[in-house]
Amino acid sequence: MKTLQRYVFGSFLTSFFLAFLVLSFVLTIGLMVQIVSYILSGVPIELVGRFALVCFPETMQWTIPLALLVSSVLVFSRMSADSEIAAMRACGVNLLSVMRWPLVFAASMTLLGLFINNEIVPRGHEIRRSLAKRITVGSGLELLEPGRVIDDFPKMKIYFSSREGNWLHNLIVLDQSNPKFDREITAKKALISSEGRDLCLDLYNLTVDPMDEAHPGMARAARYQHRIENVLKSGKYKRKEKDFRFFEMMSAISRAKDSVKKATGTTKKGSEKYLAKRYLSDIQTEFQKRWVFAFASICFVLVGAPLGIRAQRKESSIGMAISLGVALSYYMVIILMSSLSKNFRAQPEFLIWIPVLVCMLLASYLIPKNL
Repeated sequence: MKTLQRYVFGSFLTSFFLAFLVLSFVLTIGLMVQIVSYILSGVPIELVGRFALVCFPETMQWTIPLALLVSSVLVFSRMSADSEIAAMRACGVNLLSVMRWPLVFAASMTLLGLFINNEIVPRGHEIRRSLAKRITVGSGLELLEPGRVIDDFPKMKIYFSSREGNWLHNLIVLDQSNPKFDREITAKKALISSEGRDLCLDLYNLTVDPMDEAHPGMARAARYQHRIENVLKSGKYKRKEKDFRFFEMMSAISRAKDSVKKATGTTKKGSEKYLAKRYLSDIQTEFQKRWVFAFASICFVLVGAPLGIRAQRKESSIGMAISLGVALSYYMVIILMSSLSKNFRAQPEFLIWIPVLVCMLLASYLIPKNL
C-alpha cells in the first residue's frame, strides 16, 4: 500500500510542479513585458525592483490552486485510461487511500494560501498603490500604462491609448477640480508636464465640454493649454481594506461591528446605520474572499481526482477542458459575490462560500462513485 501511495503521490507532485511552472510563466508574461518597458523608459531601477518583488508572489494565489486542479485531473485520468484504477479496485484498494497524500499536500497548500492571501497579497497591493502615489508626472507616467483609466491623481481621471515619452495620444481627461461641474477634454495628442503641484496639458485637436462656467457648451480648438491646479498635492496613499493584513482586518471588522451597533436610525439608504452596515459587509466580504481563494486548493483536488477518473481518456486536452470548466465556475462565483460586497442585505460574506460548498457536495457524490 505504501509503495502504491508513493507512486501516486510522486506522479501527482511531478505534474503539480510542471503545471505550477507553466501557469506561473503564463501569468507573469504580461508582468515581465511591463517591467521591461519600465526599464527601457528610464523608470528608476529601485521602483521597478520593488514593483517586481511584490507582483510575482501575488500570482501564487492563482497558480497553486490551478496547478493542483490540473495535476489531479491529468494524473487520475491517465491512471484510469491505463486501467490502473481498475487494477486497484480489483485488489481492494480504496480510492481515498490513494488520494490521501495528494489531499494532505492540498491541505498544506491551503494553509500556505491563507498566509499568501492575508499577508503577502495585501502587502503587495499596498506597495503597488503607494508606488503609484509617489509618481510625479516627470518620472511617474512611465509607470502609468496606456489603455486603462488612471485615477491615481486626485480630482482627475486620465485615459490615453498610446504614449511616446510625455506625448499622449487619443487622450481623454475628466477634470473634477471645479466643484460646480466636471469638464471632459478629448484630444488627438497632448504634451503633459508639471509645474509645482499643477498639471499642465498642451492639447492639440481637442474638444472641451464645457469650456468654463460662463460657457457651458462644447468648444473645439486646434490647440489649447489646460492647467489643473493642485492635482499632484497628494503624495501619500490612503490605505484601503485590500491592504489590511490578517490581524488588521480582524480589528477593522470588530470596529465596523461596533459602529453598526452605535449607529442610530433605520437602514434607509444614506442613513448612518445604512453606511455602517455597508462598510461592514464590504470588509467582511473581502476577508471571506481570501479564505475562499485559499480553500480552492483542497476543493480542486477533491473534485479533480474523481472527475479525472470519470473522464477515462488519455488526451490531455480533455483534462485541461475539465480543469478550465471547474476553475472558471469557482472563480466566477467569487467574482459575482464580490461585486455584491456593498449590498449588505444580500449577505455576500456568506454567499461567497457557495463554490466551496458546491465543491464539497460534488466531491461527496463523485468520490463514493469511484471507491
